[in-house]
Amino acid sequence: MHQIDLFKKFPHHVQAELFESLMDHVEPTRFGKDHGLNARTTFDEFRKQVPVRNYESIKPYIDLAFEGQEDVLWPGKVKWFAKSSGTTSSKSKYIPVTKESLEDCHYKGGKDLLAVYCENKPEAQLYNGKTLIMGGSSELSSLNGNSITGDLSAIIIENLPIWVEFKRTPQKEIALMDNWEEKIERMALTTMKEDVRLVAGVPSWTLILFKRILELTGASSIKEVWPNLELFMHGGVSFKPYRHQFDAIINHSGLSYYETYNASEGFFGLQDRSNADDMLLMLDYGILYEFMPLSELGKEYPETRSLKEVEKGIPYAMVISTNGGLWRYLIGDTVQFTSLLPYRIQVVGRTKLFVNAFGEELMIDNTEEAVRRACIATNADINDYTVAPIFMTENGNGGHEWLIEFERKPNNLRHFMQILDDSLKEVNSDYEAKRSSSRAIDPPLIQVLPAGTFYDWLKHRGKLGGQHKVPRLSNTRDIIEGIHAFVLEQNLILEQV
Repeated sequence: MHQIDLFKKFPHHVQAELFESLMDHVEPTRFGKDHGLNARTTFDEFRKQVPVRNYESIKPYIDLAFEGQEDVLWPGKVKWFAKSSGTTSSKSKYIPVTKESLEDCHYKGGKDLLAVYCENKPEAQLYNGKTLIMGGSSELSSLNGNSITGDLSAIIIENLPIWVEFKRTPQKEIALMDNWEEKIERMALTTMKEDVRLVAGVPSWTLILFKRILELTGASSIKEVWPNLELFMHGGVSFKPYRHQFDAIINHSGLSYYETYNASEGFFGLQDRSNADDMLLMLDYGILYEFMPLSELGKEYPETRSLKEVEKGIPYAMVISTNGGLWRYLIGDTVQFTSLLPYRIQVVGRTKLFVNAFGEELMIDNTEEAVRRACIATNADINDYTVAPIFMTENGNGGHEWLIEFERKPNNLRHFMQILDDSLKEVNSDYEAKRSSSRAIDPPLIQVLPAGTFYDWLKHRGKLGGQHKVPRLSNTRDIIEGIHAFVLEQNLILEQV
């Protein structure tokens, strides 16, 4: 907590020292030499000499490190590579995981979250029971004899110190299973007998596990199975659409929900206050932050803001330079600041995860809030959804098509659509302008998928597991048309509003 308090009080000083350390490390590498970087490089020179990169543009360097070459992006040889499909692409990415990023970033994030929770809850009894981690779905493998790949969670589990095994459930052989359906079954059978105090995972997949446990035990709530459960650490997707379902299935008013913001590329933020809807930006994890106004997206040398230059309430694309060897890397997330002392953020979308076919600039935080309101108003719960544009034709306006799978259908589907539409108007002025009198966009077209459709679609594509998610928003119709084709192939019936 002393370390956390230190960077909260002196954020700019901590980031300046971190930049100097990163320049020391990059100087002897191939990347550093290619870009003229050394220990004397200033931050302004760094921004001028190194273009902002996405995965494809930094991939040639990653490929060299993956082949076993030393001193490519980071000093020494990198052994571990986190395999990630991303959110908007089915192509696998291999993110280097150095010893420094594993210990000083990913592990530090987990320890700091527990420290913050225990600081906020001095009566916490987490360590008297077990921790259940909903890990990824890939076993570790060596593709070339030099490097080991797998989901980040698998890499983390493989490298945990031995004493952690005494407090974690299920055992490693189950946690690292590749067959997701068998894994859920074995996790349920094993963990339902344990005294679980803490659960960590992606909300959607955690719910699947919880439901299976209730089926196997015959219990009416998770509290009956794990009466001492006190903390759910979640991340990966917005928790808003799932909060009501968790409250209902767990049935434990004393349970705390804490959000984390971590990815294969690094651990970026964590919720440091109970019942907050934002996260503390972690500044001492070996990650240098820059923030790009969305108007700069697509430029090779865009204008970025340092931490001291950002403003509250403005969405920025996040650019990171890390102790994992990523340099001015565009991670693909958009964030906005809720506080500048200390620096707290909310994740509001993806740079590629939006709908903007008609100038409406619909972002993920807009749809999540609208779904939350519509569910409350109509006594509904959702499992998942995806949205795509309906493009204008000569004879008709455009619009948005929603494919929704409900856990509990609304009592009035048309009313759900109306609340959804009205809420989007309230939270997004561009959407409201385009919807005004239906001048450009018609009301949302909602199609209800049968229960289990998204799960079966992911399974059909070989994408089951915690690293794979249904893309919530797309600016093209590729994803939604693919789901329609699957629905047709399976002879499923859709309900439409």
